[in-house]
Amino acid sequence: MLSYRHSFHAGNHADVLKHIVQSLIIESLKQKDKAFVYHDTHSGAGRYDLSDERAEKTGEYKEGIGLIWECDDAPEAIKPYLDTIRALNQSNKLRYYPGSPKVGHSLLREQDRAIFTELHPSDFPLLLQEFRGDRQVKMYKEDGYARLKASLPPKERRGVVLIDPPYELKHEYQDVVDAIDESVKRWATGTYAIWYPVVYRKNIDLITKGLEKLGIRKILQIELGVAEDSEERGMTASGMIVINPPWTLEAQMKEILPWLQSKIVPETGHQFVQWVVPE
Repeated sequence: MLSYRHSFHAGNHADVLKHIVQSLIIESLKQKDKAFVYHDTHSGAGRYDLSDERAEKTGEYKEGIGLIWECDDAPEAIKPYLDTIRALNQSNKLRYYPGSPKVGHSLLREQDRAIFTELHPSDFPLLLQEFRGDRQVKMYKEDGYARLKASLPPKERRGVVLIDPPYELKHEYQDVVDAIDESVKRWATGTYAIWYPVVYRKNIDLITKGLEKLGIRKILQIELGVAEDSEERGMTASGMIVINPPWTLEAQMKEILPWLQSKIVPETGHQFVQWVVPE
């Protein structure tokens, strides 16, 4: 169950999409002075060294963040995300890429806080090392869904939960639906951002149809593909399903996705923003 290592995939096209959406949600929360919580259920290591042999073995970052991090025509809305990348790479060389905890943490204000959970025995010590001593952060080496259940509703009553499991096991797609069902009963007004990989389209349909059956309103789906759907093993696309998205997110992603596709997958790719369940 714990064989997945994100270090092989850090900075790829799926990370770029996930972290852009994540940063847009957090930036929207900052429009009000009141504090919020950022909760990350599957945190990973915090940051990734792209010169590491695992990252170099796949080279996936070269077809993701490597194509856009120095672009001077990027949409204004993604600049907070790109600034996070640049802050980790002071030279002109792209060496480090932030995981979702690092992206989220970099955008917090003094009054905000973060909760990170990670079970992997190799990644959790790296996460601890990254944020040790930071009073805004609480870290747990335990099941992400169990910690989420124990943490809701948050005292701030405002915030976002990022759920991006490795989907190594078939039941993990249903686990996401079950986690949302339980969470929304505890905290109906929170924003929930679910990342998904398209390996087999039927698994994504399981999530969207499962969420529809919960009777929840305002579910937005955002997807970027690098190839057509296939029955062959391999990720052809990835996306984000956002429950209670900021009102600005749909329009922002309709501007950002065509630009992103033009930079990363201009010929074979696809992109869309659509409502699974409208308001």
